[in-house]
Order: sequence, then C-alpha cells, then structure tokens
Amino acid sequence: MAILEALAPTAEGRKRIALKSPATLEPVGEIVCADAQDVADAIARAKKAQREWAARPVKERAAIVERAIEVLKRRQEEVIATIRAETGKTRPEVLAIELVASYDFLNYWSGRAPKDLADEKRPLHGYLKPLKKLIVHYKPLGVVGVITPWNGPFALAMNSTVQALLAGNAVILKPSEVTPHSSAWAVKILQEAGVPEDVVQVLYGDGETGAALVRGGVNKIAFTGSVPTGKKIAAACAEQLVPCTLELGGKDAMIVCADANLERAANAAVFLSMFNSGHVCMGTERIYVVEEIADEFIRKVEEKTRAVRFGRGDEVDVGAIFWDRQLTIIEKHLEDAVNKGATLRVGGRAHRDGGIFFEPTLVTDVNHDMSLMNEETFGPIVAIQRVRDEEHAIELANDCKYGLSASVFTSDPKKAVAIAKRLEAGSVCINDGEVIYGVLEAPFGGVKESGLGRVNGTDALRSFCHAQPILLDRWNLDRESIWYPFGPDTLKALEGTIKYIFWTPIRKLMR
Repeated sequence: MAILEALAPTAEGRKRIALKSPATLEPVGEIVCADAQDVADAIARAKKAQREWAARPVKERAAIVERAIEVLKRRQEEVIATIRAETGKTRPEVLAIELVASYDFLNYWSGRAPKDLADEKRPLHGYLKPLKKLIVHYKPLGVVGVITPWNGPFALAMNSTVQALLAGNAVILKPSEVTPHSSAWAVKILQEAGVPEDVVQVLYGDGETGAALVRGGVNKIAFTGSVPTGKKIAAACAEQLVPCTLELGGKDAMIVCADANLERAANAAVFLSMFNSGHVCMGTERIYVVEEIADEFIRKVEEKTRAVRFGRGDEVDVGAIFWDRQLTIIEKHLEDAVNKGATLRVGGRAHRDGGIFFEPTLVTDVNHDMSLMNEETFGPIVAIQRVRDEEHAIELANDCKYGLSASVFTSDPKKAVAIAKRLEAGSVCINDGEVIYGVLEAPFGGVKESGLGRVNGTDALRSFCHAQPILLDRWNLDRESIWYPFGPDTLKALEGTIKYIFWTPIRKLMR
C-alpha cells in the first residue's frame, strides 16, 4: 500500500492498519496484526499438521502444488486486481513479475521436487567403496516462517512457500503490511488446490508479528527484504541455531564496455532501472560506461528515458511508487546527488496529486560520494558514471557494500565472462539483467550485505531439508577389522592401507 494508517486497536488489543492504493489513494482494506499468542497458536497448529503432510510421498505433494496452476488460472483476474490496487503496478508488470513467474514456480518446482528430493545413492571413494553403501535422505525441517516484501508480493511469497511445502514442511507466511492481500493470494490458491489449511497459513502484521514468528520456535526462516531487518533476523536465528535464508537489498551495477551494442545497452539501462517502478532488488542502480562511448550512450539513454510514460492506467510504462516512505527515500537520494554536482537530465520530480508517482529520471556526472550511488534507492532513476576503462568500471562496481547481481554489456563473450568472474556479485548477466531470478536452475542469491543462502536451484529446494546420510554395510560381518580387540592384524591392516594406498600412485584411483 502507498499509505498506512494506524487505526484504533481491536477490543482484544490487536493493532489495526488501514491501507490506501498508491495509484489512487483510495482505501483498499485493512488488516488486524497477529499478536504473539496468535503466532504461537499458528505455529502449534502447523507443527501438528506438518507430520501428516511430511508423511505423504513427494509425488503426492507435487501433484497438489501442480493443481494450483488451474486454481490460479481461475483466480487470475482477482489476483491481478488485488496486486494493482495495492501496488499501483501496470498490468504488464503484474503479468511479467507476478503471474508468469508464479505459474513457472508452480510448474517447475512441482516437476523438480520428486527428482531433487528423492533418496540419493552416492558412490563412495577409496577403501570404503567395496564395504559400504551411502544413501542421502532429504528430511523436511518442520515449520518454515516465510517473510516477504512489498515489491513482488505475490510471486516472492509463492516461490519460497512452494519450495518449503514440496520439501514436506508446513509454512507460515508473514507478508509485508504494505501489500498483505497480494501475498495472501499465494496461500489461498495453494489451499484451494488441496494443501491443508494448517499446513500453509498466513499471518498479517507488522515488524512485531514478524519478530514473534522468528522467535516462535519455527525450524527455518526464509526472508526477503531490507538489510537492517535481515541482520536482525540473522542474529535471532543464530541465537536459536535456526537456519535462515536471507535475500536482501542490492545496488546492482551495469558495466558498458566500449564494444557494447549501444542500442541494446541503452534500452536495457532504461528498462532495468525503471521496471516495476525501480522496486527490484536486482534492478540496475549504477551504470558505469567507458569514456570513449559515453556521449553516444548517454544520448541514447536520454532519448529513451524521455519516451517512458508514467502514471496510472493501462497506457503507461511505469506505474505508482508502491509506498510513500520509499518516495521520500528516492527524493532524498536524488537531492543529495544534485547538491553534490550530479546533472539532472530528465525528470526528477515527484507527483502526489491523487496518487504517488515519480518521473522517469536520468542523472549523469554521479560519483560514489552520493547516496544515489552507494545506498539502495529503489526508484525509477538511471544513474550514469563515466569511467576511464573497464578496469576502472570493475573497481567502482566492487566499491559497494551490496553484492546481489550485476550486468556486463560487451560484444566479446570471453571478455564478458572474465569481467563477470571479477565482480563481487551473487550473479551476473551478460547483455541482460534481472532475468536471472527467473532462471530457476540458477542458485540466485547475494554476497556481502545482500544476503545469505540461495533462493533458486536445487540447493535452494534442499535447503528446506536436513540432508541425512544413511550408511549401510554391504557384508554384515561379525566385526570390522579395526574394532576391538586391537592386535597385530589391526596394525597390519592400518599400516598397509597407508603404505600401499596413500604412499603410492594408487591413491589417485581412490578419489
């Protein structure tokens, strides 16, 4: 929601929050915040229900998740309407970010889970190979708390929730109080598909509700959101020895090399900086362009920025700013940059008449003394800095506390990969950006202050499990050669193992 307004508490003392659309400022509902007892009760129900859910075969759980595709198909227009009311997104943005992505999550993970979570026979190395057999079993953790943000409220809730459910866990979703009803649709759709109500639940609330969930006895937290909140969650989880996955903020850099396709790079610069009103953690927030092509690149970007339409309705490219607090941050960062010498070439103004919007904006002559280049802005701003060469670009790209993703634009694939490997970023796209989150095979996640763990790929799915190794004996002998009592044969066997295996080239065959 654009505007949050505290209302009088309920008779039981629970907080109430009224919500208004950022596109129209019209009321779109309210929520009652779950208190600590509500959280405790939900966790207790989830723990009880999870045992039966985990006992079902993975294929059965996957079939239920796959059925959610048909439910979403029936409910699609309702979901779109809720998201647009709460966020002010354009319809293409809702379809691309929320719907296409969510359909893909349901389809992909329901197909992968039976393979990725099946008992895995792993070959052994060395002298144990003829003696033992190893099976790795993926056991569900129990109850997972999923805490999601306001910028991709439906899709981000769906992705983590589906992975956790397929792994055999129960899930309690705590969506952002800014876009609660959009996220809640993920739970409704999964329940309608057949996931038991106590296995997947939603709790509305603010930070206090989230804190109660983190400390309520769950078995994992999957959090997507800000760095400060992520650090608090990490500290709380560490105290309890509870695992957590943190997908946090970014300040993603784009490097434009001298041999780049400038038309593509300019189109990408505008789109990747402004898509979803700039509210994308892996969106482009810093652009470094090599000096020899900078003038032409900036000319193209300026032309394309001026053509971007913003406002409400279906005839625009960029919709509302989702939250009034974010608009304040955007204005503050831009003002700081201009005061420190940045050149404002296009846009730069907020519009608050009947909604909250920010003009598509282009600034150049920026540097790292400006908040616009070192703090997450999360707005529709293209910020371009000239650099001497590619080495200078790499240096500046890495001069940042964030490290979520980055992009490199060049016509030389070998150079692109070489630069990518030197960037301190969780992932890198060549001649593209943002799409990496939709590549579900890729282990997406950040380095530095951009997070811990991975949210996609087989590693992410299995992170909702305990990988339990089970070692079986092949021969069922009465005793092993190194068991008590020790004797001459024991020493002979051990010394022979060292002498004839590890002191000879045979050891290479035993790897």
